[in-house]
Amino acid sequence: MFTKRAFPYWCVAAVIAAAALILLAAGRAPICDCGHVKLWHGQTVSSENSQHLSDWYTPSHLLHGIIFYAALWLVARRLRFGWRLLIATVIEAAWEIVENSDAVIERYRSVTISLDYYGDSVINSVADILAMVAGFYLARWLPVWLSAAIVIGFEILTIWLIRDGLALNVLMLLWPMDAVKAWQAGA
Repeated sequence: MFTKRAFPYWCVAAVIAAAALILLAAGRAPICDCGHVKLWHGQTVSSENSQHLSDWYTPSHLLHGIIFYAALWLVARRLRFGWRLLIATVIEAAWEIVENSDAVIERYRSVTISLDYYGDSVINSVADILAMVAGFYLARWLPVWLSAAIVIGFEILTIWLIRDGLALNVLMLLWPMDAVKAWQAGA
């Protein structure tokens, strides 16, 4: 069970647990302040967004896994899959910690329509990391064309349904545009 080949997978589990502990130590709520955990929360303009197991931003974390798999295949394909998964998990866990820092939360609130965003609950962050892991595995098993279709499809779906997605989220965080913000607000 604890073999040399299994070691990176145990490290993945340890990184996820460490991220959860760091988020708890930073004051993040373990679960939604509403007192319960939903499998899915579909309202984006809600104080419960990013508080439950999955929401409209879960697909972006699945896409992180597909993108990380492709990038690590390009630059580190000689590493075994488990080690590449560990690298991707460290990156995703680091992002969850940074994303839930006061500075980034305030940035989201000031440049996007996410006025009610107060950061992710710990359970949501862990679920987001697990969605990335799922995307990483999917990219391993699926043909490249299907992985690309999933990325494009989820981006189109979330842009169409919630006027947001991975690309828009990154754009608005790094280079906020009033026209995009107005469009996202439905103006």
